[in-house]
Amino acid sequence: MSGRERFNRMLRREAQDCIPRGDSHWDETITRWRSEGMTDAALEFIGYDFQPTMWSEPRPFPGQDMTVAEDEFTRTFRDQYDNLTKYWKHKSGTPEHTGFGCQTREDWYKVYKPKLLEAWPFADPTVCRDYWTLGRRNGRWTFHCALETFELARRQVGDETFLIALIDDPEWAVDISQTMTDLVLKDFDNLVRHGIDTDGVWIFGDMAYRRGPFCSPAMYRKYVWPDHKRLADWAHEHNLPFIFHTDGDVNSILPDYIDAGFDCLQPLEAKAGMDVREMAPKYGKRLAMFGNIDVMVMATNDKERIEEEVRSKLEAGMATLGYAYHSDHSVPPTVSWDTYRFVIEMVDKYGNYD
Repeated sequence: MSGRERFNRMLRREAQDCIPRGDSHWDETITRWRSEGMTDAALEFIGYDFQPTMWSEPRPFPGQDMTVAEDEFTRTFRDQYDNLTKYWKHKSGTPEHTGFGCQTREDWYKVYKPKLLEAWPFADPTVCRDYWTLGRRNGRWTFHCALETFELARRQVGDETFLIALIDDPEWAVDISQTMTDLVLKDFDNLVRHGIDTDGVWIFGDMAYRRGPFCSPAMYRKYVWPDHKRLADWAHEHNLPFIFHTDGDVNSILPDYIDAGFDCLQPLEAKAGMDVREMAPKYGKRLAMFGNIDVMVMATNDKERIEEEVRSKLEAGMATLGYAYHSDHSVPPTVSWDTYRFVIEMVDKYGNYD
C-alpha cells in the first residue's frame, strides 16, 4: 500500500496494512544523529507518508528581513509582518518578539490590511506543482498547507493586542481573522485554477498552551470558529479531508472542532494533557488522530518506557482505524539516534493491522 492510499484509508476509517506515519525534528537533533552514525539512507527507514505542496502565510511585507541589532549569539530583525523579532544565531528555539508594527485599529486599516491585499498571492503555483509532482511520484499523500487565522492574527499584532481586541474591539479582531482567511482561500483557489489536485488540506496554528486555549471556548466559538469552519468547508467543497495542527491543551474545544468539520487533529501534545487513550474512545468515530507519542518519554532514552508509550497509544488509536504516527512535537536533540531507531521499530512492531 502506498503512503497516499494508507493515509486516505486512515482518514476514511478503512482497513490499512499499517498506520500512516511521519515526524518532525529539531535541526540540532539531525546534527546529533549524524554524529551518531545516521546517514540520509538510514533516515529513509523512518518512512514519510505525506508531502506538502505549498505554504500559504499572508504577510504584508513578503521578503522583508532588515537587521536592526545583533551580537555574538542573537540577531534582531524587522520581519515580513513588520515586527521586531530576535532569533538565536547558532541554535533553534522560540523567537522573541520585541516589537509589533501593527498595534492599533488605525494601523491595521491604514497600512497593514492594504499591504496584505497588495501582496497576494503568497503561494507560487509553479513551486507548488513541483512539490505535488514529487509527492505523487513517491506515492505520498499531498496536501495544501497554510497558517490559520488565530496564528496569523497573533503574528501580525501580537498575542496581547489580539487577545485584548477580542474583548475590547471584537469587530477589529474579526476583520483581521476574516481578511487572513480570505487570503489563504484565495491561494487555495488559485492552485485549483492551475490544476494542482492534492489529497487534502492541512492547516497549522497554535491556539493553546499546556493549561488550555489562549481564549475562552465561548470567545473562540463566537469570533474565531467561523473562519476555521470556512477553511474546513472549502476543503469539503473540494472533496478533500481537513487536518488541523495545534499545540497545547484543546480538550475543552474538541466538540467545536468537530462541529467545524475537522477530520483529523495533530499533533496531540502529550505534555499539555492530550491523550489518545482517552480521546479515541470518546471522539474516534468523528475525529481521526495523528501523533501523541510523548517526546519527553523518548528523551528518557528508556526503551521499556518508550515501548509502553508507543504500544498503548497505537493500540488506542488503531482501534478506531483513524490513527497516524507522529511525535507529540518535534523530536528534540536529547533523543539519541539509537533511541529513535527503537521508536520506529516499535511503530513497526505495534502499528501493523495484519
